Amino acid sequence: MLFSFLLVVHAIIAALLVTVILMQQSEGGGLTSSGSPSGLMSARGAANFLTRATAVLAGLFIGMSILLAVIAATRGSGAIDTSLARPTAAAPAAPTGPAPTTTVDPLDAAAGAVAANQAAPAAGNSSAPGQ
Repeated sequence: MLFSFLLVVHAIIAALLVTVILMQQSEGGGLTSSGSPSGLMSARGAANFLTRATAVLAGLFIGMSILLAVIAATRGSGAIDTSLARPTAAAPAAPTGPAPTTTVDPLDAAAGAVAANQAAPAAGNSSAPGQ
């Protein structure tokens, strides 16, 4: 239960971190418009706030990542989920005699077919060579 709660908090921190990073203004402009600084904070104050918020959220994100890794590693459940495991096939029986020594060359049949086609071309085939 605690692990699930911390995982949700971790996801919220990650979303906030992405949002704060995208709100910062870079050389090409950030996600926010670069209008006049008419608000509660000036442009410089907002930049300082966003920089500090990024640093705090990044620290929280790293700390939560380490904490979640430690909790996951020390959880009491050592059972492995086998619901997706493939059933193991029975081991094949050991051969009792020598292996067969007959070898078949698959190209022999192809060579015979080519020779037969060259000797007697199909009737009515006007594209055959020599006709």
